[in-house]
Amino acid sequence: MRMSYVACSVAAAVALATVPVTGSAQTPAEFYKGKTIELIVGYSAGGGYDTYARLLARHMGKHIPGNPTIVVKNLDGAGSLKAANHLYNTAAKDGTVFGTIGRGAPFDPLFGAAEAQFDAAKFTWIGSANNEVSVCVAWHTTGIKNIEELKTKELVVGGTGPSADTDQFPRIVNGVLGTKFKIVTGYPGGNDVSLAMERGEVQGRCGWSWSSVLSTQKAWLDEKKINVLVQLSGAKHPDLKDVPLIMDLAKTPEQKQILNLVFARQALGRPYLAPPGVPADRAAALRKAFMDTVKDKDFLAEAEKQKLEISPISGEEVQQIIEEAYKTDKATVQKTADMLKPPQ
Repeated sequence: MRMSYVACSVAAAVALATVPVTGSAQTPAEFYKGKTIELIVGYSAGGGYDTYARLLARHMGKHIPGNPTIVVKNLDGAGSLKAANHLYNTAAKDGTVFGTIGRGAPFDPLFGAAEAQFDAAKFTWIGSANNEVSVCVAWHTTGIKNIEELKTKELVVGGTGPSADTDQFPRIVNGVLGTKFKIVTGYPGGNDVSLAMERGEVQGRCGWSWSSVLSTQKAWLDEKKINVLVQLSGAKHPDLKDVPLIMDLAKTPEQKQILNLVFARQALGRPYLAPPGVPADRAAALRKAFMDTVKDKDFLAEAEKQKLEISPISGEEVQQIIEEAYKTDKATVQKTADMLKPPQ
């Protein structure tokens, strides 16, 4: 009887060991096979973030193990904070959802934005498609041709939300340089701001990615419908040698420190991120697939055709940039936050 019991126990153990394991023990290829991944865009269709995301979606699936389908969904609102909050608090954390948000949104908690309901360091950062240079432009009918004129003249610019570059960049330029940008905010996305310029609702746009200018409104440059006033980044773009760089306009070390803190986000030109808690092997698969995609010859050919700049950085590098920004001394952070606050 005892031998029979032992034999049965061994047989049961062997049987259990041979049962297929599901869930977290699946390889990424097994998990993603036949799946659909949602790519959430924090802005309306037609703008720069949307254009980059749709290009990525067309090519990235073949680089993810299991070759899932990727579908793009727009979730605009509050300068992409609606999408950021959704990714952090609501979206599935199994690797079937990732997204793209405004490059400034990860820094909002640092500046005390109550609407930012997330810890930026806990996101699963996948990578960024380019290291961005942004510009401020004035519509040709204003007659404004350089940034110095804005110390005495007002320029009405369109914005997409309190955390967006379109709102924060003109505020910080006003705070540091004493310019007179006036922000009309609440547009769903950058494309809507461009339409507002054409309709005469606003006179310009500040915090507009140069890559987006080239990909969506190059005709305006060719036809001299916009004047580029200043470039906003840590270093000049080769296309804009005659346009002043914001860093060169700082008069004091403190001003430079504030500008560095705000424009550090430019390295996160087009950031992609998944919710916190994605299983490590799937996170690694998404990060690798992203970097493989941005080197893919078919992807690059299509990017070139659309005039989209590609200068990628990895998810690990994005994570490091965010962590470094959060180490900035509190006094500088507070002064910067005060400048970024919308007027009451």
